[in-house]
Amino acid sequence: MSKHQHSPSQKIWIKFKKNKLAFGGMIFIGLLMLMGVLGYLITPDQSPMANTMHLQLSNKKPGRSFQFLVTSRNAKIEQVNLFTKMLNGQEPNYKSIPITSYRVQGDVIYAREYIGDEEQAEEISFQRLGGEQVYKQTFWLGTDMYGRDLLSRLIIGIRVSLSVGLMAVLISLSIGITLGALSGFYGGKVDAAISWFMNVVWSLPSLLLVIAISFALGKGFWQIFIAVGLSTWVDVARLVRGQVMALKEVEFVEASRALGFSTNRIIIKHILPNIAGPILVVASANFASAIILESGLSFLGFGAQPPMPSWGSMIKEHYGYIIMDAAYLAVLPGLAIMFTVYAFNLLAIGLRDAFDVKSQNVTV
Repeated sequence: MSKHQHSPSQKIWIKFKKNKLAFGGMIFIGLLMLMGVLGYLITPDQSPMANTMHLQLSNKKPGRSFQFLVTSRNAKIEQVNLFTKMLNGQEPNYKSIPITSYRVQGDVIYAREYIGDEEQAEEISFQRLGGEQVYKQTFWLGTDMYGRDLLSRLIIGIRVSLSVGLMAVLISLSIGITLGALSGFYGGKVDAAISWFMNVVWSLPSLLLVIAISFALGKGFWQIFIAVGLSTWVDVARLVRGQVMALKEVEFVEASRALGFSTNRIIIKHILPNIAGPILVVASANFASAIILESGLSFLGFGAQPPMPSWGSMIKEHYGYIIMDAAYLAVLPGLAIMFTVYAFNLLAIGLRDAFDVKSQNVTV
């Protein structure tokens, strides 16, 4: 191969990189994935579910800093290793309260607990403990209605959205590719039966179908994977069916039949690799749809259950503040959903152009 020639995969990558919006979307998704994987290692609040509450600090503006006084320590709580901390967080081994001022006198610390910007509490004495007992924390995106760090919950919410999107896409691909390939390859009564089933599912609104499946499976995080996956497979099946019907009569498939290859081998080894491009395009678009469905379910109370942070549930908790002076509590998770969905749609458009599948009835 000369230096001026490229393999098919290299040509696809070159065409994809030329689409700057799609390439930017891929970088944004990569950053989200990195933040989601690092998780608690990069969150200011490293407690499980980023659920440390200070009700006195409810709805504080972004950028506010407060001093905290450690009032007690629990030696029974063990420090976990780095990997466990990254996945599940570290349960704090101390309790603390926000304070406005303090002074040390011997073995006693006298402090005034924070109870409001315009109020001052009585001075209370606390036993002096070993180590650093007063620390400062900045809430870069403010606090929510329960006094939890909003930035930490937004970061952990990335895991919910991306994991639901990934698992839902895998489920939809496995069902859609299987049914679509069988329908397109065999035709006849098999095609009629599967097409009828696809049309029935296609006629149902996605959100209502997901809610119905959630009622059947129960509320919970893992149930959302199945519910969203079972509602998004029809797009994949319709695409695969049409592609398989177009390819099953071409020469290399006829040659495979003449050589006595099994039907499974013909579909898996010869047909599906040739329609991988359109499938990836639809999978990217379905990823965005899955994130929207999960957010909608969480907003309605069927998705990730408290205290697990989900962008949809964060909007539900704070949408009433939109008409007040704390609209950012609902706007920030809403922007997170919008930019993430937009990035996946840009990725789908870039893949569509790179694989040159505009004329193959692939919608994004």
